[in-house]
Amino acid sequence: MFMKYSPPIMKRKTTCVGLALDLLKRWHVLEKDFPGIGLATSIVSCEESVQDVREYVMMGDGPYSIEFAEKEHVVVCTQVIIDGRPGVMLADPGYHLSKLITVMYDKMYPNTGWFHHPGDPNCNRDNAYGYNSWNSNYVEWRDRTDKGESVKSQTSLIYVAQPFLDAINITERRNLVYNLRSLVARDAEGHLLAGMCFRVINKVERATFTLFVNNGVEKVKDKYSFYEFREPHNVTPSTLEKIEQCSVKMRYKKNKLLDIITKIAKIYMDQSFIDQMLKINDDISRSTNSSTAAE
Repeated sequence: MFMKYSPPIMKRKTTCVGLALDLLKRWHVLEKDFPGIGLATSIVSCEESVQDVREYVMMGDGPYSIEFAEKEHVVVCTQVIIDGRPGVMLADPGYHLSKLITVMYDKMYPNTGWFHHPGDPNCNRDNAYGYNSWNSNYVEWRDRTDKGESVKSQTSLIYVAQPFLDAINITERRNLVYNLRSLVARDAEGHLLAGMCFRVINKVERATFTLFVNNGVEKVKDKYSFYEFREPHNVTPSTLEKIEQCSVKMRYKKNKLLDIITKIAKIYMDQSFIDQMLKINDDISRSTNSSTAAE
């Protein structure tokens, strides 16, 4: 079923594919002031957390040379030429970036360079984008996260040479079975307002989710068990109140977030479905990792 299923894209929903498609549609009005911007703009593919960047980009000119590329993320890309100098403008609504990123091939103005990514107040996150020195068909996206006790860095690759025409069939499909799920709301500057996240595991009785709300001073986190939401009328009033506070921050209608949590809890009761979902996710991850190791 996973291979035959056609992933739906619902208006203004929260995946990177849906948000990128929505942004493309909104940008159509720019054609009046900037003729040709529509032809210069498209969705492009992104491979996240590439372990060996040089090996990846040297396999060929583009992703078609890489047998087991995941392409789990997409961004919106506009090709630009400024005084004869080539570059791209990148918009990443899927990661809630509130600014356009300008990447110039010569790294000169208006190249964005390193910038701070507003998000979790408990950690500092910085990003930089630049053309890959071995293969200019790719833009490197470097992400550095500092949580005080640890610093994590990763490099992702955005293929900017051609539009990604199969984002729904590949990226949206791949993310259907991804085992880390999140639902967040941010303000216009990209600051976190509220949300929930959880990791899908095969031990139903141990399945939990984290609810977080930014109260303006700090991000308050609470962890709950999905198991207790099988019967929402048995959930304590204090828990229901916190869920509704989060729901309001996320601009949902009354009890909407509770309804989402309850539906997930019921899905979790289907052990066979959870097992199959995790197996597909593991198979995809394993084939990608095996390909990287084999190369």
